[in-house]
Amino acid sequence: MPNYSIPAASTVVDSALFRDAFGTAAMREIFSDGALVQRYIDVEIALARAEARVGVIPADAAETIASAARLDRIDFDHMREETDIVGYPILPLVHQLVEMCGDAGRYVHWGATTQDIMDTAVALQVRDALDSIDADIRALRGILADLAARHRDTPMAGRTHLQQALPVTFGYKVAIWLAMFDRHQQRLAELRPRVAVVEFAGAAGTLASLGDKGFAVQQALAEELGLGVPATTWHVARDGFAEAVNLLALVTGSLGKIALDIMIMASTEFAEVYEPFVKGRGASSTMPQKRNPISSELMLAASKAVRQHAGLMVDAMVQDFERATGPWHAEWIAIPESFILTAGALHQARFALGGLIVDVPRMAHNLGITRGLIVAEAVMMRMAPHIGRQQAHDVVYDACRTVNEQGGTLAEALLALPAVTEHFDRAAIAHMVDPANYLGLAPQMVDRAIALSGEVA
Repeated sequence: MPNYSIPAASTVVDSALFRDAFGTAAMREIFSDGALVQRYIDVEIALARAEARVGVIPADAAETIASAARLDRIDFDHMREETDIVGYPILPLVHQLVEMCGDAGRYVHWGATTQDIMDTAVALQVRDALDSIDADIRALRGILADLAARHRDTPMAGRTHLQQALPVTFGYKVAIWLAMFDRHQQRLAELRPRVAVVEFAGAAGTLASLGDKGFAVQQALAEELGLGVPATTWHVARDGFAEAVNLLALVTGSLGKIALDIMIMASTEFAEVYEPFVKGRGASSTMPQKRNPISSELMLAASKAVRQHAGLMVDAMVQDFERATGPWHAEWIAIPESFILTAGALHQARFALGGLIVDVPRMAHNLGITRGLIVAEAVMMRMAPHIGRQQAHDVVYDACRTVNEQGGTLAEALLALPAVTEHFDRAAIAHMVDPANYLGLAPQMVDRAIALSGEVA
């Protein structure tokens, strides 16, 4: 028998098998137990220093707390056991910090309440996590801008209701994806100052325990941690965190849209794009020919999961009076998982789109499978000035029926109609039915999208 131990993780975000498919090591580290407890300690140390700055506690006590309160001295097993009893991790942490700090321990957690420490620690995590998401989106936008530019003029079938509609370019399709992420980058920048704020207000949020020093301590604490100062206590005003997770739902929703496009375009019948080739990736256990779009599938799955967490966060906004009786706990589930899943989906998107294989000849082939019918509108609009729009519609409609019922091409059907040949010769008809000549402003939209993307900070 092999000698190995099976990891105890039971969710995909922590699973040794699935964690790198659904998340990233960097984002998992931000939300790890060790990092979270370190953030609790950071807040407690910053609070002591802030209170020393404004004369609430002795300066030497604050320095002792700062030097003695260390993560490597925490007994995690004991902290976990006590957390199971108390229901929250802060009192168990404070018990250990007080012991670590000796006489200065009497000033640990001075004037604070459990939720002050936990909320501020999560605000720090979310701030760091948003920085990571910001960098990922920026990198993805670069990939999309390059892909859009390369395929600015690559004709392909535009599809509505899963039917061929009018010609577009692949660059135009990618430019639409790019513009979505430009907006997400802007949304993230606008969100950050609303969510990266300190929470320090005491038991009922009134700062009563600090008398007239409350605002000064709050301001000093925010400065120590590099956070903003809120207008009011937000113990039960959870719109900031809810907005953050709902932004992640928008980001993964856009990734899900891209994933769906890629998966359909990669299907055997379309065969227009493929995810990058890596030996064995997307293989089937029974069908050697398979090359499944794994990254796109993971992106789509993440979009569905984060969407559910976004709803949970909105539900958790409905809280009772000045401290909640349960909705707060739902955030402990939704926030870490949403950020980890979003980071994982962005990682998959960068891989898939960064090496996307585009089959330009196949796009051209698919553009021709309607035998010219995809440009029926182009013919109608070219004929309209000569015979009127409605008569042009009827003539082209008849030509399309001929193609559908008797075969041949639209060009051949048009050449058989005197109402057409009276105004257009064979060369003009050939020009009208070439999809590459009816791209509208798709290439120019690519130019505009790339230019505007360059202006997004």
